[in-house]
Amino acid sequence: MATRLARASTAVLAALAGACGNGRAAPAPLLVFAAASLTAPFGEIERAFEERHPDVDVQCNFAGSPQLVLQIEEGARVDVFASADAANMAKVVADGKAAGEPRRFARNRLAIVVEEGNPLGIRGLADLARDDRKVALCGPEVPAGRYARQALEKAKLTVASKSDEPSVKALVAKVQLGELDAGVVYVTDCRTKGVVAVAIADEYQVVADYPIVACTASANRAGAGAFVDFVLSPDGQRLLAGFGFTAP
Repeated sequence: MATRLARASTAVLAALAGACGNGRAAPAPLLVFAAASLTAPFGEIERAFEERHPDVDVQCNFAGSPQLVLQIEEGARVDVFASADAANMAKVVADGKAAGEPRRFARNRLAIVVEEGNPLGIRGLADLARDDRKVALCGPEVPAGRYARQALEKAKLTVASKSDEPSVKALVAKVQLGELDAGVVYVTDCRTKGVVAVAIADEYQVVADYPIVACTASANRAGAGAFVDFVLSPDGQRLLAGFGFTAP
């Protein structure tokens, strides 16, 4: 009997060692939920942060800010949330999902995205109001969509959106594919192969503010705080500036 128990104990210990790697479980990844417009710079920030913290595996989830808020409200495990506006961040704070005060880390300007070479010669917002233009905006609940409508209101223009897109990435992709002639996104989104930016006049501009916060659902509060600090550090700000974002 004792022999059988000893063998059973040995087998259990061996299984645990194999599963955990010398008895230690692998640390959970640091999950960062970030607005779709942050895809390129946060990819670089992720790599730079991991170089400084080799024991941390950062995994970024990019989508429209409202989609990310919904996931957070439904209980998704998230360590850090970076929004493209204060309104969606305010929902996370109001729901008690933010571990501390959000901090603004970047700003972004609007631009008209068109196919490379601008074949239709679009020069400004007024050209988007023409009936022979296939134009789309992000949905009104998406920060870029709300900002675009504010800019058009400033210009006293009405633009019929062919489709309300869920994120700036989705809108840019349709312009790349030729499904749309133009759309209003952030100037940083126009640094994509196959498209270019047409500037929006300063008098009609709406500048986006980006806040970031560690979340109460975080399994690694220290890591979440360190990531937020890195985004706001000179190195993080330099990476953001390299993709067209401006300082907060």
